[in-house]
Amino acid sequence: MKKDVSILARYLAQQQEHLGHHIFVESSSSISRRMEESQTHQELPIMSIHPKWNQSESLPILHEGIHTCMECRLGATRTSFVFGSGNPNADIMIIGEAPGADEDAQGLPFVGAAGKLLTKILEAIELSRDEVYIANIIKCRPPENRRPEKDEIAQCEPYLQKQIELIKPAFILALGLTAVNTLFKKTHQMQDIRGKLMNYHGVSLLATYHPAALLRNPNWKKPAWEDVQLLRSMYDEWKKG
Repeated sequence: MKKDVSILARYLAQQQEHLGHHIFVESSSSISRRMEESQTHQELPIMSIHPKWNQSESLPILHEGIHTCMECRLGATRTSFVFGSGNPNADIMIIGEAPGADEDAQGLPFVGAAGKLLTKILEAIELSRDEVYIANIIKCRPPENRRPEKDEIAQCEPYLQKQIELIKPAFILALGLTAVNTLFKKTHQMQDIRGKLMNYHGVSLLATYHPAALLRNPNWKKPAWEDVQLLRSMYDEWKKG
């Protein structure tokens, strides 16, 4: 009896909320059935991404399918889903680690201090941000700029893989060990791989230090400069055919 009264009270409250003081009376069995159905529906999991996002045929369609993602804990703390930006047909794709505070605020990758340094580096080898495509391993900012957790990377990396598939770059510049190690599923040390051409599923990949690391360690700027000069040289040779 108490359960029926509780169900009826909730039903009447809903009716008043939607219809004002005009109450439509149903049988108690009908009310109970509809309330139970409502509770069942509320308990069903709600997908935060389109179920066929991986079939997207363009970057805008992919963005539409995944930008509301709440599949890991970072969705609850982000301001923006930082998808990526640049030329959707770029020959060169630049991949970093994760958005920071500025990126989270603006919804664009590499717009903070590290991003400004990246822009200068690109300009120094006669490339603009509009010529390349820039993205990160994960799309949402980790709180306090901590490193992404393994489960966060596992959830988000397929989105990046789809971006690579759609862009079809000839070259990837991986910024930092998180990017390199995630892509190759192997632990590397930067001193062992920088300056060397690596094959990533048919794409030529070069690794160098993340711009944020260069800001903290200015002595790494020289080797990073050598790396991007190598990228420019290889890119020019590739364009010659």
